[in-house]
This record gives sequence, C-alpha cells and structure tokens, in this order.
Amino acid sequence: MTLPIDVPLQLPEPRTPDPHDAPAIRWGVLAPGGIAHAFADAVAVGTSSSVVAVGSRSRERAQDFADEFSVPRAHGSYEELVADPEVDAIYVASPHSEHRDHALLALEAGKPVLVEKAFTRSAAEGREVFAAAEARNLLVVEAMWSRFLPHYDVVRRVVETGLMGELVAVFADHGQRLYPGGPARLSQPELAGGSLLDLGVYPVSFADLVLGAPSSVAATGTLTDLGVDATTTITVTGAGGAHGVLSCTMAAVTPVAAVVAGTLARLELSGAFYGPGSTIRLVGPDNEVIDERPGGLTEDVRGFSYEAAEFARCLVAGETESPLMPHATTLRVMETMDAVRRQVGVVYPGE
Repeated sequence: MTLPIDVPLQLPEPRTPDPHDAPAIRWGVLAPGGIAHAFADAVAVGTSSSVVAVGSRSRERAQDFADEFSVPRAHGSYEELVADPEVDAIYVASPHSEHRDHALLALEAGKPVLVEKAFTRSAAEGREVFAAAEARNLLVVEAMWSRFLPHYDVVRRVVETGLMGELVAVFADHGQRLYPGGPARLSQPELAGGSLLDLGVYPVSFADLVLGAPSSVAATGTLTDLGVDATTTITVTGAGGAHGVLSCTMAAVTPVAAVVAGTLARLELSGAFYGPGSTIRLVGPDNEVIDERPGGLTEDVRGFSYEAAEFARCLVAGETESPLMPHATTLRVMETMDAVRRQVGVVYPGE
C-alpha cells in the first residue's frame, strides 16, 4: 500500500477550537470531590463559562468547595442543586456507582448533564440515561476528557487519512499505584471500584477511537480480596482485523504509553498518552522519527477545559450529543468493559 499522493508525511494540525471561544454557560457541580476540583479550575481558567453552584450531601463540604472556587451558591443536597434555576448544566463527579442515578436526577429536573467517565457501571445503565435524555430532548455527554483534546484529534486525522497505511495493532496501558493505600472507593465493589472503570477506560476508549467497534474481546485479570480487578489485560479485534492489546493496573506504575502501528508507519504517544502533555511521534518503518508534536498546554487552559467548551458549544447549538463523544461510542466502550468484567469475574452489588 502507498500513501495517497495528496497526503504529506507529517502530522496534521488539530482542528480543535480554542476553548475560550465557546459560549458561556453556568455550571452546577454535583459531588465536590477531587476530580470536581480539577473541573472547576479548568472552567474558570480555560473557558468563558463559570461554576455558579455546587451540591453535596454535606452542606459544609459544598461550602468549602464554593469558598475555594468563588462559587456563589452551595447546596446541601443534590436535589437542591439540580433544581437551581440559575444552573444551565450539571457536571456529575460522583463515584461510578452513582453516575446513573445522579444523571437521571439532573435530567428529570430538566438539566443537561456532563457525566464523568466511566459513564455508568454498565452499558445497561448507560442506555437508561440516554433514553431519559432522549425523552426530554436534553444534551448528555460522557466526560471522557481525552476525546476532546487537540492531540486526540491529531490521532483521529492520522487514522482518517490513512497516513500509516493499513492498521495492524494498537497498544495502550494505564497503571498507577493506587492500591492498596489509595482512594478507598477503588477497593469497594459497592462503589464500582477496581482498575478497569477508573484506569482501563482510557486504553479501551483509545482503542475504540482508532479501531471502532471490536468484533471480539478477550480478557484476563487479577482480583482483590473484595472482588474488584487490580490488574486486567485485554485483547480486542477491530472490524478490519487489527488487534488492540490493552492493560490497566492500580497496583503499579506503568509507562502509560500508546502505540498505533500501521503497514507504513506508526504513532507513538508518550508522557501519559491520554493527557494534554503527551508527545506524538510519527515513526517510519526504519524507526526514524518522521515528525513530532510535543504536548503541553498554555497557562490559560487546562485539560478539562476542552470537554467543558465542547459541551457548551453543543448546548447552545441545541444538540443532544457531541460528535466527538456520541452516545453510540460511550455505549460501545461500556459494552467492551462489560465483556471484560464478565470474563475477569467482577460483579458489582445489585447486578
């Protein structure tokens, strides 16, 4: 296979808009945990929008968050937050186990919602959320922040143009030392803990970005004494026959790198492949670096700024889903992780 004559051997420019250029909307943050702090900072620094309300089961905790980020209103319940008439959209930042219920709570109050990844515990719960949104004609987006970053658009364009030739394989890993001794929620089945939904969702979603819907999924894993996965290895086969080899662990630090290999060249993503600091290299068959795009952000933007901006654009445009993270893609990723959990033996309470 040879490249089309009009495709240069260089990395394309991302098509990602400046997040500051997106319309301004008013956010309500549901559950002020660690990831909510990152989101609030990203909205304030990197977009034209603002966080105007926060809700927690603890009014004191909500007030602490409000004081830290100069948020006007702190609510002592989630019900109060979603009923706030000054809020345009809800950002759900609770544990995975609560995503379905909290998304439905917001939708039933007439609020569009951005739901942290993993979107829900299962594809079945995800379908419930999307059905509720469709019934009310409301926007719902999974906050898989990597999908909205400029370097992921570079990957997307490389695949679209066939710059690497025919796709052969994808490799991606995500390992952090978070167990034991890390956040308690990761060890608890009732909170949908384990490495897959927290860390593995990144390589699974990356493989989906490159390969699309898998025709087969095979997985092995090691479980903790409470029955959540500590380490999981996944092999997927894309519709065109390309393979993905993916891994995640919360028991050790891994390179957190990704490679997309084609018949003519390969992409290497290093420096936490899913984050804005990742460096992308286009490498030829003789291992020469053909082109390179260093990662990094400017001082006035954060990684989460891009997902917040995309949501605001979609909301003001009257869309019910984002073309960068459509509902079908979220469900595909959840279905893949459902298959992985079945094979590894992870079952959450109530399933």
